This record gives sequence, C-alpha cells and structure tokens, in this order.
Amino acid sequence: MVSGMTTTNATNGHEPPPIACSLSAADYQQRAAEIRRLARDALRGRQPIAGGTRLIFAAAPGVAERLAGVVAAESRCCAFLTLELERVGADLVLDVTGPAEVAPIIDELFA
Repeated sequence: MVSGMTTTNATNGHEPPPIACSLSAADYQQRAAEIRRLARDALRGRQPIAGGTRLIFAAAPGVAERLAGVVAAESRCCAFLTLELERVGADLVLDVTGPAEVAPIIDELFA
C-alpha cells in the first residue's frame, strides 16, 4: 500500500485548520488503543525532527496498511497535523509535524 510516499498536509493554501480533534471521547479512546497496538507491534524508534517527530516502524506484513489507515484517520480528525509516510529500506517511516503548540500532541502519538 505504501509505494513511495503518502502525504497528508494540514494546510491547503488557506488559513490553518483549528487545533482541535473532532473525535468524540469514545472514538478517541478507540483510536488511541489502535495506535498503541500498532506501536507495540511494530514501532522500532522515534527521532525528533523539525516541527515534530519521526517514527520508525518495522515493515512487517500488514503494518503498511495499518499505518496508512492511521494516517488517513488522523488527517480527518486532526487536520492541523502533517503526516508523511514512506518506505525506507526495511522500515516504514512516519514523519508527524505541526505548529509548535501541538508538540505535546505529537509526542503523545505512538507513545
């Protein structure tokens, strides 16, 4: 599913989106549990990058599809984030960036 790069950009040349998650409390808990399972199953490491965090995942069977699903889902509920997913060798690399004030939110992803 990841061939080259999947990019979801928070800005479309317009005013930046509001810094707010559109999920209900129950949906947020479900999404957080899904992300924690993915981190437990495949997260190899994380590195700080300009404006956010680089997350490195093992490219095990099914992980690319799961990550692409998370990128799509997060782009709908947290449009203030920019998510870039690409395959690098045997890894899947997800860069998550956003405005400075969302650094705590980025740090929480896949924690």
